[in-house]
Amino acid sequence: MLKVYRGELLHFLADPAKVALQDSYQYIEDGLLIIKDGLVEQVGEAKTLLNTLDTSVEVVHYENGLMMPGFIDTHVHYPQTEMIASYGEQLLEWLENYTFPFERQFSDLEHGKKVAEFFLTQLLEAGTTTALVFGTVHKESVEAFFTIAQQKKLRMICGKVLMDQNCPDYLSDTAQSGYDDSKALIEKWHNTDRLQYAITPRFAPTCSTEQLNKAGQLLAEHPSVYLHTHLSENKAEIAWVEELFPDSDGYLDVYDKSNLLSRRSVFAHGVHLHDSECQRLSETDSAIAFCPSSNLFLGSGLFNLKQAEKFDVNVGLGSDIGAGTTFSMLSTINEGYKTQQLRGDKLSPFKSLFLATLGGAIALDLEGTIGNFVKGAEADFIVLDYNATPLMDRRMQHCKTLSEKLFILSMLGDERHVKATHIMGERV
Repeated sequence: MLKVYRGELLHFLADPAKVALQDSYQYIEDGLLIIKDGLVEQVGEAKTLLNTLDTSVEVVHYENGLMMPGFIDTHVHYPQTEMIASYGEQLLEWLENYTFPFERQFSDLEHGKKVAEFFLTQLLEAGTTTALVFGTVHKESVEAFFTIAQQKKLRMICGKVLMDQNCPDYLSDTAQSGYDDSKALIEKWHNTDRLQYAITPRFAPTCSTEQLNKAGQLLAEHPSVYLHTHLSENKAEIAWVEELFPDSDGYLDVYDKSNLLSRRSVFAHGVHLHDSECQRLSETDSAIAFCPSSNLFLGSGLFNLKQAEKFDVNVGLGSDIGAGTTFSMLSTINEGYKTQQLRGDKLSPFKSLFLATLGGAIALDLEGTIGNFVKGAEADFIVLDYNATPLMDRRMQHCKTLSEKLFILSMLGDERHVKATHIMGERV
């Protein structure tokens, strides 16, 4: 069955930092997106493609908007939805005072389903169609999340947190129980419909070496699953890792010793990385989730995007709810721009929107499946509204170039500017 959408259209073909800018994207002022059975069939100029369609095919025309692939969030905690904007702490105190007490509730499957429903609705309203998601230590938290995501036909990745030390007793598992629960969840959910599993050690301080080794064993046994954890977010955290793992050569090496670096390994933050760590991430094709909203909110630091580019490290954007303060990737881009300004670096709107779409797909090893409009890709896409607010409407009247329009969209835009979200070609 064909679904056809007409309007202004933009998608990325490559990283603007790696190729000539004009070769990194395709922009069509009056484009046609043809979808067959939920997958992209063809994209091109409307005046050319309209003549190839049967007259019975309905064409949905989005005027005054921009069609783009759905946003991809490469790091977010669904159980922290209801504790967003908790005041006044940096990372370690924030976990202890706010996060851990909230996560306790997710032993209850029904509670998890209610939060997952709200969380996924918020993502979709903000134009995010795929996310790499933390559950809690409870197996039920992942069952709840996948149940709701499956009902909504979403491409989502999630995992049960592994945590067997330096945490409250009520959130602790063991190396063996974490392995057993994760294995059962992988066997039930990984590659079921559009769902995929991520082995999820919370971060090195809350995992014994035995538990990290068990995570490495799981990854070896199930090479198509993901590894999702935190890395070098906060200076006090890094110092703690050095105390806990004195035999390791830095934070990343703790994970590396347990064989946790791979093409499907995503490390959130990476704010304070040595060049040698970036080199190792690049060698193993591992990725970083850049989470500017969270990094600013917790005072963690300013991610060095230029360093990651220098070493050819895959990078996606993450909202990191609930230390991050917005579900919107447009708002997250806004924060990302400011972090790079503070570093004395420029972040172009092309690079920003690449990171939020194809960059995220590459970071998740899903290029060709999501992230752009290549033939055969899953047709998750959004329509961004240039005129959603009086301020943006007025500002857009002074635009002369595509770059200007995209920059204004990424500085003034938020969930209000998402006119429509489509999953496998169907509007939701």
